[in-house]
Amino acid sequence: MASAQALSASETWLRIQHRYAPSPPPDTVDTLKAGDPSTPVKGIATTFLDTMDVLREAVRRGDNLIISHEPTFYNHRDDTAAFVNDPVYKEKLAFIEQHHLVVYRLHDEIHADRAGDHILTGVYQALGWEHYPHPAGPFGQYFVTIPQTTLGQLASALELKLHIRTLRVEGDPSLAISHVALLPGSSGLSRQVLALNQPQVELLIAGEASEWETVEYVRDAVAQGRPKALILLGHEVSEEPGMEQCAQELRTLFPGMQVDHILAGQPLWNPEHPPKGK
Repeated sequence: MASAQALSASETWLRIQHRYAPSPPPDTVDTLKAGDPSTPVKGIATTFLDTMDVLREAVRRGDNLIISHEPTFYNHRDDTAAFVNDPVYKEKLAFIEQHHLVVYRLHDEIHADRAGDHILTGVYQALGWEHYPHPAGPFGQYFVTIPQTTLGQLASALELKLHIRTLRVEGDPSLAISHVALLPGSSGLSRQVLALNQPQVELLIAGEASEWETVEYVRDAVAQGRPKALILLGHEVSEEPGMEQCAQELRTLFPGMQVDHILAGQPLWNPEHPPKGK
């Protein structure tokens, strides 16, 4: 049997897929995005999103198989038809080809593992909430009971713990919080409102939401005197810990293989927290 170091990118990817699901879900986006799948793997890098900076850091570290949770080319299906002559797209693709990188996306399967959502698990661990209780039921993992605090106190704690530059909050800062719905990423209006409508839930923590949808729903709920609140962490912040968890899992899957997690970092900043070095 070939050693882990001699595996091709496609062979390595197949093992990664089977780690999370017996087979890909229908119409999955978990596919090859760029590069030659026959390339021998020297090292693996997991990340929330394979930005230019992430790709450069992967090259610096000697990792040539990139496992990205989100799209490489700016839309959910990595449809490049609109970018054929785009200079940003062309330079990114040229960099991948020049350095013999191979990029796969790991999105659907890591969320859908029957053993639990690995992205969510990583977030709970990053928050120190992994041992707090969840209700019974198939969706119980998305709801958690925490020691009572206030919305304002919890928002400040999250900002510090997750190093957030752009955290946003809707609701009364003095609202008592103990029952939380946690939906990382961009879960959409239907799931977010369904979570908020659970009678015991005071707070939804999400990655992002359309400002004219869930945000305004919560604003109206608050104006009606309902004990509801919303915290938007930012999409990257809410899912990066899960891809760090993925790196830990791949180290077990490929003993002896170099596996790194490379932070994509938050894409947006505000004047109070400018980018480092700016």
